[in-house]
Amino acid sequence: MFSLTVRRHFMIAHSLPREAFGPAQGLHGATFVAEVAFRRRALNNDAIVLDIGAAGTIIEDVLDGLNYKNLDEHPDFEGKLTTTEALAEYIATQVAARIKDSDDGRELAGIDVTLRENPDAWASYSLDLAA
Repeated sequence: MFSLTVRRHFMIAHSLPREAFGPAQGLHGATFVAEVAFRRRALNNDAIVLDIGAAGTIIEDVLDGLNYKNLDEHPDFEGKLTTTEALAEYIATQVAARIKDSDDGRELAGIDVTLRENPDAWASYSLDLAA
């Protein structure tokens, strides 16, 4: 299995209104480093998983919808908790939706998203695709 990973960062505001989240129940900000890995069983005719520039553009398009936004007011998260894990899943599905109809997108085996909140804490989500 081959993979290509591209990183970008984004900043959000949100609250996690449940007792389990302690002080994070209130509105607060978070800065994430998003690492998006594209997995493929075999390289394409150009001997790559995916063009790095194209991958970066797709990720930037997805993160532009989140960056500097209050996720408590974002329509895609109405009634949902915006935990790091839930955001990783959201980003993976949004990236997959943007790439699915391209030649390289149809050949992807999966997309893995890791969101790093700081150097010592992160969460990931793996989306397997039918390739």
